[in-house]
Amino acid sequence: MSAPAADDQGSVHYRRDGAIARVVFDRPHAHNAMTWTMYERLAEICAQIAGEDSVRAVMFSATGGKAFIAGTDIAQFADFTGAEDGLAYEEKVARFIGAVERLPMPTLAVIEGWCVGGGLAIAAACDLRIATPASRFGIPIARTLGNCLTPAVYGRLIAEFGVGRVKRMLMFADLLDADEALTAGFLSAVVAPDEIGARAEALLERIASHAPVTLRVGKEAVARILAATTADGEDLVRAAYGSADFQHGVRAFLEKRKPEWSGR
Repeated sequence: MSAPAADDQGSVHYRRDGAIARVVFDRPHAHNAMTWTMYERLAEICAQIAGEDSVRAVMFSATGGKAFIAGTDIAQFADFTGAEDGLAYEEKVARFIGAVERLPMPTLAVIEGWCVGGGLAIAAACDLRIATPASRFGIPIARTLGNCLTPAVYGRLIAEFGVGRVKRMLMFADLLDADEALTAGFLSAVVAPDEIGARAEALLERIASHAPVTLRVGKEAVARILAATTADGEDLVRAAYGSADFQHGVRAFLEKRKPEWSGR
């Protein structure tokens, strides 16, 4: 199985309402799993927003009501042959997610349903997050694919969830519920599905009313502190994506069967 068909690439939409920018992930039949087309469009939108000085806040949301983003579309891994493919993939995705994180104005992720893998990384790159009670958060790659995240992503997750919860999500392949994500501080609020739109609007208006320079320099200060604690991890990415287990994990996932890990 190869990458998604040309008519199944999904979309990322952008619109501007006064001081509020809105970005919507739109591939609901696949739980908004990200394709390269979607990643590239996300980067284009972020570049556009970054150049619009009058934007005061940005909202990221998704269509369908069942998922924010269920990671990267696994079919795009089918043609990987070794560690170099994995390293190139992680470097590319890091640029796309970095485009979200580097936006100079506050960002709010509005999450309904699954928020896992690369979707969790995108949500963690936002400044604030709210979610519905049914939302779930995790990085179940030890159960599904046998790949890894970059140290930068692990660093963001540790900063938001704490070491213990990140290790649980990784080692047990646990999915945390919305209440635990709220307790950890990852979420600012848990809101009923029929109220989450109004709550998002209220938060965005509140943010937009505050001093933009104060928010911008404060956000950048936090980003610099986090960046200073990030370790190099190229060798770790090579080890995971170059493993026989990763190749097997992708095949098993696409064939809808349980993987049998070899540890090689």
